[in-house]
This record gives sequence, structure tokens and C-alpha cells, in this order.
Amino acid sequence: MFSIAALVPSPPMLVPELCGRPPAPGGDPDDPVAVLRAAALAAAGALAAAADRWTVLGVGARAENFDPGTVGTFRGFGADVVVGLGPGTRAAGPADAQLPLPVLVAGWLREQVSPAISVRARLLADDTAPAQCVRAGAVLRAELDADPVPHAVLVVADGAATLTVGAPGYLDERAAPAQAALDTALRAGSRAGLAALDPELSAQLLLDGRAAYQALGGLFAADPADPLVRTLYQGAPFGVGYDVSVWQPNGQEGTGQ
Repeated sequence: MFSIAALVPSPPMLVPELCGRPPAPGGDPDDPVAVLRAAALAAAGALAAAADRWTVLGVGARAENFDPGTVGTFRGFGADVVVGLGPGTRAAGPADAQLPLPVLVAGWLREQVSPAISVRARLLADDTAPAQCVRAGAVLRAELDADPVPHAVLVVADGAATLTVGAPGYLDERAAPAQAALDTALRAGSRAGLAALDPELSAQLLLDGRAAYQALGGLFAADPADPLVRTLYQGAPFGVGYDVSVWQPNGQEGTGQ
């Protein structure tokens, strides 16, 4: 049974070893990376408290699936931090240095909050049509609801990477209003707002999480109302839009709202 979803971004800097220094005890409220990391860990912790089986939704160059035996490493991002999608997997075999970033981030979060959790990951191709993304979310919901065991969904997705001159894609004047509309839809849990994201504009703005955001909306498509959302973080400290939030079907208790 589907019980809860969380949304986190995928910057490698979430992993302390990739930042060149250990995190300060208790976190540093003046460090934007520490604030973002704390929010992501809190969201993952909410999933871990509700279910020990997760499905990850993300975006890649092509559609791919990854099972709990998957092992990867952040070596390509500066440190050989090995993570797995299931208990004991890190010792099971060589780590894949080419594992897509959403899967790596999901593995790292799993190990931080509850290493006993088992995770499967599904990546949508970045050019998947909006209707297909919504359907992918709806199909996943039906699959999870058919199982009496509690399931959680972790969506790993980034917003526009063209919000400032220092952003990975430099500054695009269209990015700020597009990101603001996305932020509003995410705060409200607006299924219609997410479904309306334009694939062509999103690609131009390097809004790489578009397909995953729309699948997140599809996860709640069969519900009578938009989901309840608890936003833990929204910002763009490095010119990329990041959102961290916890989502539950409307009318379900335990949202913290």
C-alpha cells in the first residue's frame, strides 16, 4: 500500500565527503549546503518512519530500472563514496561509477536514515511526454496499492539550472518565472500545475526533473483532491531550483500539517 512520498534534489554536495570537509556538529545554519542536506535527510527520515520498502523515481538519458542489489560510487564526483540500494549490497560486488545521480543520491539517503531499507529505482527518459509521465506515476501507485505492505516513493529531481549567471546553464531570463510557477505547484501539490510543465521549455531551461515532477503528480492522480504537502526547503543557492517536501494523500493523517 502506498503511504507517503518525498521529493529531494540530486546535487552531489549533499554528500559531505564531496564537499571537502566534514559537516559541523548539529549543522551550520549559515551554510546553504548544510541546510539543504538537513532538509533532505529529514524528508528521507519521514519515509523511513512510514515504510521499509521504497521506490525511487528520477530522470535519466533513457528509461532504466535498478533493483536493491545495485551498488554505485560517487567517485566521478570527487570521492569514492560507495552506496547501495539494499541491505548488505556494498559488499556484494564492484561499484558502478556510471550509476545515474538520482540513484546514487537515493542510495546515500537510504544508508543515512535506515540501512535496512530496500530500494528499487525507476528512471524516466528525459524526453518522456507529459501524459506518459503522469501515467507512469499512476501505474506505480496502482502497483503499490495492490500490496498490503507499506510502500514509500522517493522522487529525486532538480528544477531549472539557469537561474543565475553562476548556474550550470548560465542565466536565462525565462527561468525565474518558470521556477516560481514550479515552486508554487510543488508547495500546493498541484497535479494540474505539474502536468502543465512544458517539455521543450523545461529542456531549454535545464529543468531536468520535469518528467519526475509530472510522475509525482501522477502518483496522486486517482485521489479526489490534490495531496497534502509539507515543504521543508525551497531555494536556489547555486542557481539551480531545489525542493524538499513530504507528500501524502489528502485526508491521510500523520502529515504534520
